[in-house]
Amino acid sequence: MRSKHGRGGKKRKRLPGGKALRRMRAFLVARDVALAQEVVGTDAAKTRLSARRSRRSKALADLVANAAATYAKMEPAGRGNVVRIAPAPLATQPVAPLARWSFIGPAEIPNGQTYGTNTVAVSGRVAAIAVDPNNAAHLLVGAAGGGIWESVDRGANWICRGDELPCLSIGAIAFDRTNPLNVYAGSGEGNSEYAVLGAGVFASTDGGTTWSHLARAPFAGIGFYDLVVDPADPAVLYAATTAGFFLSLDGGATWTSKRKGGNCWDLSLDPSGGPNAELLLAFFDGVFSWTRASGRFARVRLPASPKAKWKRLAVDRVFSAPDVAYVFGCRGITPSLWRRAGSVWSKITSLPKVDRDDPWTNQAWYDWHVAATPDNPRQVYLGAIDLYRGDLDGLSWKFTNISTHGPNSIHPDQHCLTFSPNDSNIVYAGNDGGIFRSTDSGRAWDALNPGLAISEIEYLASDPNSSTWLMAGTQDNGTIRYDGSLQWKQIAEGDGGDCGVNPLDAKEAYHSFYYDRRDGLGFQRSRNKGETWRDLKLPNLPMIFYPPVEVFGQTVAIGAQSLLVSRDRGTRWSKVPLRLSARDKALPSAMREIDANTILVGTGEGRLFRVTSNGARWQKKTLASPARRTISCIAVDPSNPQRYWITFSEIHGPTIFRSDDAGVSWIDCSAGLPAAARRLPMHSVVVDPGNYQRVWVAADVGVYQTLDGATWSVFGDGLPNAMAVDLLLQKQDRILFCATRNRGVWAIAV
Repeated sequence: MRSKHGRGGKKRKRLPGGKALRRMRAFLVARDVALAQEVVGTDAAKTRLSARRSRRSKALADLVANAAATYAKMEPAGRGNVVRIAPAPLATQPVAPLARWSFIGPAEIPNGQTYGTNTVAVSGRVAAIAVDPNNAAHLLVGAAGGGIWESVDRGANWICRGDELPCLSIGAIAFDRTNPLNVYAGSGEGNSEYAVLGAGVFASTDGGTTWSHLARAPFAGIGFYDLVVDPADPAVLYAATTAGFFLSLDGGATWTSKRKGGNCWDLSLDPSGGPNAELLLAFFDGVFSWTRASGRFARVRLPASPKAKWKRLAVDRVFSAPDVAYVFGCRGITPSLWRRAGSVWSKITSLPKVDRDDPWTNQAWYDWHVAATPDNPRQVYLGAIDLYRGDLDGLSWKFTNISTHGPNSIHPDQHCLTFSPNDSNIVYAGNDGGIFRSTDSGRAWDALNPGLAISEIEYLASDPNSSTWLMAGTQDNGTIRYDGSLQWKQIAEGDGGDCGVNPLDAKEAYHSFYYDRRDGLGFQRSRNKGETWRDLKLPNLPMIFYPPVEVFGQTVAIGAQSLLVSRDRGTRWSKVPLRLSARDKALPSAMREIDANTILVGTGEGRLFRVTSNGARWQKKTLASPARRTISCIAVDPSNPQRYWITFSEIHGPTIFRSDDAGVSWIDCSAGLPAAARRLPMHSVVVDPGNYQRVWVAADVGVYQTLDGATWSVFGDGLPNAMAVDLLLQKQDRILFCATRNRGVWAIAV
């Protein structure tokens, strides 16, 4: 994102491959990709078990009611963007027989970041947008990991749909043009690491209000880029996926692979449809033409095509003139655009200039698309980090950056664009900040994100004295703060990572982050709860994208190849050698600071260390390791500092362990999980300070509780089937918070 030190400051070189690539590698390193075949077989709707009865505390009731009320007061008159989270209402409800999770936001981040001179309301990453062909006010949005959302008023209000589906990562959505009540969604976001979460194709027969799991095979662990329904024969569906090109002849119930072996990034069907309709397909090895009648792939010869390997390709055609088509590709950092008129392809050479030190093509594998204006053969949109509109004036093309232009800018990292069916000047853009609408072809924009509660939370930190103050790191939407309202404030920019609050001084907070124009991890301290920040310079060491951060008094620690420890609140740093390789898999992935002199460190290879200080120097002791897999979290029993808990985010073995002798030996505590949960990665663990036998863990689906250290059950009701990645217990008010990937933060009284 833009430099923290001002928009006119010196530009820094973007991270190699972009931040998104670093994030993806970190995600995959922490998981075994093969586990997707097992994980997506778990239908969370069938594994929701009864939780113990729990009386909702007054603190939680007040917290939820105040959040909704405060957010409502912030709504400008007439805007009407009221968040609705189904099936769990936001307002205070009568005491239910089961303990219930309540959504506390963010329903909106009003001051989100852009590369321009303005801020905008943001939510989280949108991977797919579909507009009802018979009703321009009816929109469906697919979130990266936050499910399917519906609006019937052009994005003024949103409601989530299909939360019971086994996967809430959505890569594609398609209406049946002949009967828009029929809608299809492809799970697993092809653009990102969430492709491995794919669980198949979902279907709706009421326009997107309710959904069913239509086809699991052959898509377990496969992500979707595009999905198209043949308008001449709606039983025929085409799918572009991370595993190639697939065809269904029975309305999506069964699928056949027509070309596999790599990514099929995009497809464009002649709008006439039928067996002889041409399909243009963008594969990992080039563009091909194909018809169902012939079943043969014919390579499209693109003039003056670069020689290097494709990083990404996209295709589209003009709806009103389907012989006019576009191919948008990237090799290395070099973009190329071709246009077909009739049967002749020509290369367009007037693309925006690429700055080699700061290329707008840097993340082509992640954010890349082309969209032809449906009724204008002389206009095309190109999506990359920024969004460009190309207009053909005579024989010359002019490209305008319409996502970063002064006070009319929107969030970067463009993933999709679609048009209103009755006015092609109305465009909807989906990016890392959510969804934006323009009524004048991108000259000005409106943010449609209030109420679209799809923020991807990475880490949480809290005020130990209050449950109405939280800080969270988010994917590409900065570090944000909760002050008791569903509307959270962005208090720092970039990709927000791990954060911490000094338990001895709640005004002192720390956060880590990445910017596109920084050379590495940023780290800052605040002495006023995030109102202002001071940069803290870190030693340059290998570390994972989101390294663990711990704070206790004046002692601050960051997990890297050597443990970084500061005794003066981050001003000066010591390096405690851990003797780890520089590979992501070997680096610290979890930490716990027991006190100012004792720090536990876990790595991506399952190694465990206890680092202690005698006042003069730090010493490392290697502990026993129960498994050589990625340690995702470490917890210490507050009543017994010799009792440790750890979780693993890789499966193929137990995922929860306890040590009663400070890491000398370990007990497998995962055998008592429900059968389906044994196939889930575990991301976080918290011990109840009032009852050492009561422990909670957060999984890919759901939160689980044990009351005896051995047997587990689903804890609470109402959580969406999003990844639960961080747990935090606010001890004073007895509120447990759960951070999710693309569904914000949830709370429950304990």
